[in-house]
Formats: sequence, structure tokens, C-alpha cells
Amino acid sequence: MAFWNKNVPNSSSSSSSKCFPILGLLSLILLHPTTTTTTTSFANAIRVVAIQKPTYDDIPSFREAPAFRNGNSCSSRDVDKIQIVMPVDANYIRGTMAAVLSILQHSTCPENTSFHFLSIHLEPEIISLINSSFPYLSYKIYHFHPNRVRGKISKSIRQALDQPLNYARIYLSDILPEGVHRVIYLDSDIIVVDDIAKLWGVDLGDKVLAAPEYCHANFTNYFTDTFWSDVNLAKTFEGRRPCYFNTGVMVMDLDEWRKGGYAQKIEEWMLIQKQRRIYQLGSLPPILLVFAGNIKAVDHRWNQHGLGGDNLEGKCRGLHPGPISLLHWSGKGKPWLRLDARKPCTIDYLWAPYDLYRSSRIALEE
Repeated sequence: MAFWNKNVPNSSSSSSSKCFPILGLLSLILLHPTTTTTTTSFANAIRVVAIQKPTYDDIPSFREAPAFRNGNSCSSRDVDKIQIVMPVDANYIRGTMAAVLSILQHSTCPENTSFHFLSIHLEPEIISLINSSFPYLSYKIYHFHPNRVRGKISKSIRQALDQPLNYARIYLSDILPEGVHRVIYLDSDIIVVDDIAKLWGVDLGDKVLAAPEYCHANFTNYFTDTFWSDVNLAKTFEGRRPCYFNTGVMVMDLDEWRKGGYAQKIEEWMLIQKQRRIYQLGSLPPILLVFAGNIKAVDHRWNQHGLGGDNLEGKCRGLHPGPISLLHWSGKGKPWLRLDARKPCTIDYLWAPYDLYRSSRIALEE
């Protein structure tokens, strides 16, 4: 893990290429690297669309993050940039800011990381927050119009899963410029505790998508009896060994996604869902229907998911055995909400060191 910039004086001699065992994870991620300087550029929002616009009071303020600089071995070529896509809105901005900090903090070459944020409400306040907290960050914000999925979203077991922005990942090949050929898509409720370049370097081979697979999970649970009882629908997975994968962490080849018309294929399943009710979980099942059993498997360390509990109660869960590179609070429980309510799970204390939120109490003290 790149917990320390190897060019910072008095830091450790080099960034370790090994992940520390989970017993030492909490103490290690409490460390923050020495502040340095870096360079970057900004891109303004495309246009403002007022759809259930959150008020300014809904958007919190944040502290400025440290600046992180590349090591001498880092490339300066644009072709070597790591392209990361994340959703951003007023409800999840706190998670997004923490995720960005964690990625930069543990990157050997943080200046080689470019962010692409997806938003429905292109709020000037959110853009200002990103600029003030990460003044050296290289990023662009793209508008995702909810009309793109109007009439295609079916009600799921949790309201948050029904939000249009949750479906934006399906349309990345249309939203991002054609010059962006490959991306890492990340949900906003994650923390990275390893060098993101390791995930970026995954060899996709002839696959369009890479993600950790969980073949021990009961795959039948992700679809209703209506689906499995229909012979024609159940034949969808013939010739494949379908396994569950979480769509909150994916490496995606956008060129191949575009060529294969995968957005349209996923939309076809969304339309069938409107007629037949073949699944319960938002944007995940239609992506599974298209890709399960036909992705590049990635080490499980890159998505320690389910830390937010289930989708109904969000009860506390522990860590799965094994090394960890990415922590993911998928499920109903979000660490910032549980911490604010003073009802945190133990695992939420692993997220807290990356929280840049400036509460009114802290602001008054400063």
C-alpha cells in the first residue's frame, strides 16, 4: 500500500507493493502522508438542470485535503493516466470526498489519476466544494439526464436503488468522450487502501468488464421465481457459469462496451422487468443478466463489499477473511450516517480517517 509518498522527506523508504494484514489495517490507515504539491486542471459543469434541486443548506462543507505528488518513477504521459468514474450528488458527496482522498493517499502516482464525476444536479456548490477540498485534482463533471432512464426503472426493495444516477454506469460509453477508452467505475461508498494502479493494470483479455466474482453466492436469489420458472428466460445463462459480482467496482473497456451495444442489451432486460418482475435489486440484476459468467475475475481484495449490511436494515457486519485493497459499504448502512447518529459499527471507524467533513462545531472552534 502506498500509505506514504516515497519522495517525501523522512517518510518510509518506499511504497510497499504488499497489502498489510487486516489486523494492522486500522492502525495503518490512520496515518496521513506529509503534504506536498501537485498540478492539475479543472473542467466546468456542462449545464445546470434543476430537478428536485437540493438547497444549499443540504450541502456540507469540507476541509482541504493534502496535496499528493508523483514519485520520480511515475510517467508523465497522458496515455498512462488512470481514469476513474464516480457518481456525485448532495446525498453522497461526503462519501465521494472520502473515497477520492483514499485513492490519492494510497497512490504511488496520484497525479496520474483523473476523475470523471457523474451528476444529475450540476450544483455550483458541489463543484466549489471539490475545487476547495482538492484544488489540485484533475477532474471533469458530466451531466446524466434522468430522461435517459425515464419509464425504464422498476421499483426495487430500497428507494436509493431506484435513483436514476444509480443507472448512469450503464451509459458510460455514451457519456464520456470517445478518447476515454477504459475506466474504473467506483461507487461513492468505498475506501481504497491500496494503490489503485494495481486494479487499473488488470488484463481484460477479450472481456469487456472485470470485477471480483463470488461464485459461492446463491445466484438464484438475485432473480424471482417468475424468471426461473420461465424456460426461455432461464436459458439466458446457458453456456455460461454465472456468478454474482458487485457492480460498484468494475474495470470497463468502453470501446468494446460501445461496439457490443451493451447499454441497449441491458435496457432490454429493464423493459422485460417492467412487464414480468424478474428481479428486485435495481441496476445490478440486468447487468448480471448480460455479463454474469463472462467477465474477467479480479481478486476479492478489490471489493470487500456488504459493509453497509443488507438492503432493508443495514445491520453491522464484519470483515471477510483475507487481504483487503478496497472497502465497500454497499447495503443500507452508510458510515457517515451511522457515525453522525452515534451508532457506528466497528467497521465504520476504518472509514472515519478519510472523512473531510467540516461540522459546524469544528468550524466554530477553528
